[in-house]
Amino acid sequence: MVLVLLVLLVALTFEYINGFHDTANSIATVVSTKVLTPTQAVVMSASFNLVGALAGTAVASTIGKGLVDVQLIDLHTILCALLAGIAWNLITWWVGLPSSSSHALIGGLCGAALGSAHNDWSVIKWSAINAATQKWEGLWPKVVLPMFAAPICGLFVGFLFMTLLTVLVRRASPGKVNHFFARFQLVSSAWMSFSHGTNDAQKTMGVIALTLFSATTAGAFDHAPAVFSVLRTDHFEIHTWVKFACALTMAAGTAAGGWRIIKTLGHKMVKLQKIHGFAAQTIAAGVIQIASHLGMPLSTTHVISSSIMGVGASKRFSAIKWTVVERMVWAWLMTLPVSGAIAWGLVELFRLVGFVT
Repeated sequence: MVLVLLVLLVALTFEYINGFHDTANSIATVVSTKVLTPTQAVVMSASFNLVGALAGTAVASTIGKGLVDVQLIDLHTILCALLAGIAWNLITWWVGLPSSSSHALIGGLCGAALGSAHNDWSVIKWSAINAATQKWEGLWPKVVLPMFAAPICGLFVGFLFMTLLTVLVRRASPGKVNHFFARFQLVSSAWMSFSHGTNDAQKTMGVIALTLFSATTAGAFDHAPAVFSVLRTDHFEIHTWVKFACALTMAAGTAAGGWRIIKTLGHKMVKLQKIHGFAAQTIAAGVIQIASHLGMPLSTTHVISSSIMGVGASKRFSAIKWTVVERMVWAWLMTLPVSGAIAWGLVELFRLVGFVT
C-alpha cells in the first residue's frame, strides 16, 4: 500500500514538473507578445487545460495500455519510468530546452518495461492492428511516426499559414494588425491550452490508471483501510478524480516555473509579434487536436516549437536563431533513448538491491 501511494505521489510530481516544463508552451507566445501578463496567461491556461483534460481519454488509454504489455508491468516498473521522466525533464528545464515531457515519460515506460521483462523486447508493443477497433496501435504508429510527422507538419503549415496572413493584411496599418490579432491571439491561446489538456494532461492520467490497475491485480488493496477503496479498479479506467488531480497539479506547475521555456520559445528562437503568435498557436492547436482524437500522445513541445519556426521563417530564414533550434533538435532526438536508458538502469539498480526480481 505504501508503494502504491509513493508511485501516485511521484506521478503527480511528474505532472507538476510537466506543468512548468510543457504547459509553458501553450502560453509562451501570448506572454512574449504581451497580450497577457504571465499571471493572466497561467489562469487562462489552467482553466482551459482542465476543460481539455476532461474532454476525453484516448491518449490516456494509449499511454496506459497501448505501448507495453501491462501483464509484465508492476509498481516498481512504473516508479522507475516516472523517475526517469522526471530526471530528463529537470535536466532540460534547467538549461531552458523545450524538450518533450511526453517522450520522456514514454521512453521511461518502455525502458522500465524492458528491464522488468529481463530484456525481452517483445514486452514493447511495436506495431499491431487492434482486433476490436481495426486501428494501428503500438510505439511506431502512435509515437515514433508522429514524432517526426507532427513537427514537419507544424513547420510547413505554419510557414504557409503565416504567408497567407501576410498577404491578407499587407495593406492594413501595423497598429490595426496588432489590435486585431491581440484579440484573436486570446482565442488561439485558449485553444492551444485546451488542446494541450486533451493530450499532455492525459499522459499522467494513463500512468495513474495503469498504477491502480496493477496494484489491484497484485492485491495491494485487499487488506487496505476502507478509505483507500476509491483507488481500487477491476479494469483499466480513468477515474474522474484522476482527471481533476492531474489537471490541477499541472496548472500549479505552470504557475511555479514556466518562464525558462517561455523565454526560449518566445524570445530566443525568433522575435514574435501578435500576428505571428496567433498563427503559431492556431496551427499547433489544430495539429494537437487531431492527434488527441487519434489517441496519439504527441509532443506539444515539438509542435509549438516547429510552428514558431515555420512562422518565423515566413519573415525570412535568418529571423530564426538556428543555433537555438539545433540545441532543441538534439534534445528532441535524445529524449526517448536517454529516458529509456535511465529507466532501464533504475530497474537494474532496484534488482541489484533486491527491490525487484
